[in-house]
Amino acid sequence: MDIIASIISQLINIYIWVIIIYIFMSWFPGARDSSIGQFLGRIVEPYLEPFRRIIPPLGMIDISPIVAILVLQFAETGARSLIHLFG
Repeated sequence: MDIIASIISQLINIYIWVIIIYIFMSWFPGARDSSIGQFLGRIVEPYLEPFRRIIPPLGMIDISPIVAILVLQFAETGARSLIHLFG
């Protein structure tokens, strides 16, 4: 069961890094229009969209990705706890 917990943890951490890279791409003009930016957008935007509907931007700052990353970290902790509890 530790292998499953490790795989889940690694996948969540990789997805968190994909979100962070996608966020940093907004700082560079045209980066999100590139093929890599569009690919990351297809992966990240469906997850970020519900958070953006709930959390309004604060001026020019969009804090919804931060909340989305925190939710992923809580999910990782919860998944590990459940796996250790039942495994």
